[in-house]
Amino acid sequence: MLVHTRPHNIDAPSRPPTTPQTERFAWARPAAAVFVVGWGANMFASLLHAYTHLSGTQANGLFGAYALGLIPALLIAARVSDRVGRRRALLAALLLSAFGSAVLALSHGAFGAVLIGRILIGISAGAAFGPGTAWIKELSGTAPTRSSGARRAAVALTAGFAAGPLLSGAVVQWFPSPQTTSYLVHIALVALALPLVFGAPETGRRHTAPGRDPGTFLTDRAFLAALVPTAPWIFGAATVSFTVLPALVSLGDFGSVGSGVVAAITLGTGIAVQPWAGRLARRSPAAPFRTGMTAAIAGMLLAALTAGTGSLVLLVTAAIVLGSAYGMLLVSGLRLVESLAPPQHAATAIAVFYSLAYAGFAFPVLVQALSGLWNPVAVLVAGSGLAVAALATTLIAWPRRTAA
Repeated sequence: MLVHTRPHNIDAPSRPPTTPQTERFAWARPAAAVFVVGWGANMFASLLHAYTHLSGTQANGLFGAYALGLIPALLIAARVSDRVGRRRALLAALLLSAFGSAVLALSHGAFGAVLIGRILIGISAGAAFGPGTAWIKELSGTAPTRSSGARRAAVALTAGFAAGPLLSGAVVQWFPSPQTTSYLVHIALVALALPLVFGAPETGRRHTAPGRDPGTFLTDRAFLAALVPTAPWIFGAATVSFTVLPALVSLGDFGSVGSGVVAAITLGTGIAVQPWAGRLARRSPAAPFRTGMTAAIAGMLLAALTAGTGSLVLLVTAAIVLGSAYGMLLVSGLRLVESLAPPQHAATAIAVFYSLAYAGFAFPVLVQALSGLWNPVAVLVAGSGLAVAALATTLIAWPRRTAA
C-alpha cells in the first residue's frame, strides 16, 4: 500500500498545540522567565545587608560585578539565539541563573565564592535579557500597538528587579539563614518558569529574509547621540537610588527591608511611567528621552540633598524621581532600538542597548570610591552635571527644528 505523508521540516521548531487565546498571551511565557532572572539578578541589593563582614567598596563591587559576566553574555547569547532560537537560549539562561544562586547559597559569605556566584548570575542575565526581550516583542506581534512588545519586556524586567530585593529584604529582616533562604526561593521560581518557557512558541528562526547588516544601526545619528549618552543613566539612576542612598541614610533597625522598599519604590515608579513615555513618544521621538534625562538631573540633585540631610522623606522623593528616569529611558530606548534594527537581528541590537544600559551599574562603585576623596553630596551634584551633558546630546539626535 502506498502511504502519502505530508513533508516534515526538520528545521522547524516543535511547538505545542495552541488556541487563539493562548497565542494571544504567549508573550507572557518568556516574560515570566525574564522576571525570574531579573529577580535573581537584583535581589542582591537587599542581601548586601546580610554580608556584614564586607566593606562598603567590596559590597558595591559585588553588586556591580555581575555586569562583568552580563555584558559579554548579552552580546554572545543574542547572536546565538538569532540562529538557534529563543527557547534554547532562555532555557539555558534559567538553568544558569539557578546554578548561580546555588553557588551563592553555598558560599558561606566568602568573598571569592560570592564573586563567582555574582558573575554566574550576570552571565545568566546576559543570556536571558536580549533573547527574552526579542521573544516578547516577536510574540506581541498582534498587539494593539507596535510598542506593546517593548513595554511588556520593560515591565517584566523591571518587575523582577523590584520584587527580588523587596522579598529578599523581608527574608533578611525576619527569616533565619537569609543567605540560604533567599537563594532557595529564587531556585524554586526558576523551576516554575522552566515549563512555561519550554511550551512557548518559537520565533527566533523565522526571520530568514535578507536585511540590513546588524551593525548598520550603530552608525545612526539617533543611536550615537541619544542612546549612547543616555542608556547608562537607566541603571545609573536606579542603582544610585536603591544602592547608594540607603547606605547614606540611616534606616535604623530596618536596613534590609528598608533597602528593599526603596528598590520597589524606584522600580515600581519605573513601571508606572512607561505608558506616559508612550504618549510622549507619539508627540515627538525626542520627548521621552529629554523627559527621562530631566528626571535624572532632578533625581541626582535630590539624592545630593538626601545625602546631606539624611531625610527619609527626601529619600522616598528621590527614589520616585530617579525611578521615573529609569522607566522613561528604558522603554524609550527599547522602542528606538526596535525601530532602528532589522527584525532578524533584533536580539543582537537589544543586547547592544542593554550593554550600554548596564554601564550604569558602575555608578555606585564610582560614588563609593569618589566619596573617599570628596563629600558624597559633591559627588552626586557632579553626577547631575554629567546628566545635563547627556541631555544636551539629544539636541544633536533630534534638532529642535525637527522635533514636533
